[in-house]
Amino acid sequence: LFTMPRVQVLPDHVANQIAAGEVIERPASVIKELVENSIDAGATKLEVEFKKGGTTYMRIEDNGCGMSKEDALLSLERHATSKIREADDLNSLMSMGFRGEALPSIASVSRFQLQTKEADAESGTEILVDGGKMVHAKDCGMPQGARITISKLFNTVPVRRKFLKSMATEAAHIVHNMRLYALAHPHVAITLIDNGRVIFQSHAREQLADRVGEIFGKSIANNLLPIDVEDEGMRLWGLIGKPGQSRSSRHEMLMFVNNRPVESRTMGYALVESYYGHIPKGRYPIAFLFLELKPHLVDVNVHPAKREIRFRNEAKVRGFAVRAILAALRDALGETAAAAPVPVVEIEREVEAPVVEVENSAPARATGKTAARSVVKVELPAASKKVVEQKRGFAAEKRETERKEEPSFSREEKEDKSSIYRENKFEQNWNYLGWAQREFAIFDTGSGVVLLNVKAAQQRIWYERLIRSYEDRSVESQKLLLAVPVEFDPIAAVAVSENIDFLEAHGFEVSPFGRNFFRIEGVPSWLPDGDGESYLRELADLLREGSVSEKKRSLAKEAIAKHGAEKATCGMKELSEGEIDPLLDQLFACRNPLADIEGRPTYIELPRSEIDRRFQRNGRKRAQELF
Repeated sequence: LFTMPRVQVLPDHVANQIAAGEVIERPASVIKELVENSIDAGATKLEVEFKKGGTTYMRIEDNGCGMSKEDALLSLERHATSKIREADDLNSLMSMGFRGEALPSIASVSRFQLQTKEADAESGTEILVDGGKMVHAKDCGMPQGARITISKLFNTVPVRRKFLKSMATEAAHIVHNMRLYALAHPHVAITLIDNGRVIFQSHAREQLADRVGEIFGKSIANNLLPIDVEDEGMRLWGLIGKPGQSRSSRHEMLMFVNNRPVESRTMGYALVESYYGHIPKGRYPIAFLFLELKPHLVDVNVHPAKREIRFRNEAKVRGFAVRAILAALRDALGETAAAAPVPVVEIEREVEAPVVEVENSAPARATGKTAARSVVKVELPAASKKVVEQKRGFAAEKRETERKEEPSFSREEKEDKSSIYRENKFEQNWNYLGWAQREFAIFDTGSGVVLLNVKAAQQRIWYERLIRSYEDRSVESQKLLLAVPVEFDPIAAVAVSENIDFLEAHGFEVSPFGRNFFRIEGVPSWLPDGDGESYLRELADLLREGSVSEKKRSLAKEAIAKHGAEKATCGMKELSEGEIDPLLDQLFACRNPLADIEGRPTYIELPRSEIDRRFQRNGRKRAQELF
């Protein structure tokens, strides 16, 4: 017979280790919590040092207000905090930390040393805790502030160490977190040291654009627009990417609410919505956005690690963010358009409605009406006037050439010209008719009409071509005349450096070129010119997310082939009538010609029965009309 064990209070060291499991996920979490405490202590100078990804050694030192011996000892007790006194204080919270769980949780799973001194104290205090057990508390000499040294992380819970990633990955997470706090608090001079080497040193009181360039690279900083809008008790300011600047992932969409780095779906959706039409679908903008609002309008106590927040009025914040971002984008586009004088260009246009001109189609039938001609004045930029005139001349010359060279076919010759395409038991006669909506090829099959999505067909062809080359390990690489330097964020840089051989197997020749820098020396031969850097960034995003890796070869080749097919077909020119037949031959030679890389149909067929139904005609009436 089952009996319930008796209820008892957990020992403090067990409770602290449980709390550590919620707050301390990895070395970066330790540094995050301690850096927040330093900022709350009023520090203007902060130095962070770590070794081997933080697994063996971490040191956080600041020049803040420091603590007395009594406060230092009390800070190691659970839920001991100087930030709040009662529940209502959560509604006016402006400090980074407030729960009082960080220090006891860290001390319970590591060898923890705290040294601190107040401004007017004669000496400082040193406290040493090993695995949650007090070793000593004594006086020490040190300047004003606090110095915390942590070693042997997770020494009391070794199973947690098995869930850590490589030292390079853990180090990358620390660097990423420190970058966020350097952006959020420009008044604090921050130095980050890895294994004795200075990673970055940010000076205090710099402009946001300068600090972005210093931390994330000048190539990103030079393509950003300032934004600063204040309304309805909220202020949104920072830097956003210029129209056309995008990334394949959200990793460079950085949000700060009241100077706290956060993950906010509300802000993320507002940013993506605002860039609709300014960047390609499926891409994400670059942004360093700071939202300021009253503390009671945001709840920062919804996540153990304080990563996520919740707004009291999500719709209001989202609407304000969308309006502010759209205004900044409109201003940027307006300035660009107004940079040059706007001349007036006269363009002739056909006005008669029954006459419709369609490019790449059969000549329109005569209507017996004379189309009236009118002149419409359209304002175009100066650079476009010359282009329009050139295109007029090219178009007239092309029409004259086609008129002279166009062959004439009899009805029998046209029927013989139609091709037969087979795929297993599939067999149809497809007679090419023309284009619809500039992206669909129209065919008469005898039993109906087919609309072929040419873009989808091209992507399917390229996808299977790349899959075969990856399976056969026969990817051709094209050497670059001049190597292309690329800078990544720390986490992406680790992903690339750990997968150099993997990238080489897929056509890339990449070599390290300093910390977080690489040189692209070769690219896949099928890749369009100039797309090497953007495609490598997309692969780096897939690698850092774990979507592709050497261990997941079958999934990796599919994901990379999918991205490669999209990249290879991006910006492809429209096909001529002579290129349609080879395209169909290649499509129906594929393993799955019926669907594109997203599983959507490559073509749709409208059978004759459906056409008759739409025109409300039955089979007998149709036969009478035909004969």
